[in-house]
Amino acid sequence: MEFQRFIEIRQEICDKHEGVSTGKMMQSEAITYHGKVFAFFSEKNSMVFRLGRELPPVVEELGLNIFNPFKNRGPLNGWYESSYEQQIQWRSLALEALHRIKTEL
Repeated sequence: MEFQRFIEIRQEICDKHEGVSTGKMMQSEAITYHGKVFAFFSEKNSMVFRLGRELPPVVEELGLNIFNPFKNRGPLNGWYESSYEQQIQWRSLALEALHRIKTEL
């Protein structure tokens, strides 16, 4: 159910946006823009988005968590995790992450 939702969003974004394709991030399925990952599906059945190091307002509004997949290292700066309970926001978060990565390249 969670993964299927991710696949639907990824397919829609890949179909509608030039330069966007499928990829991998730490062995997880991902969405890339010209080879750079901006969103992926985590082992916790959530989606993770690259929204930048400066805390975007949406992070506080939705209560997103900083993504930290490591036991002995700090979190991945600029990456935020959204649970399936927040899946209604996944599409808009993925589009926000896409917008941010486009402005960086």
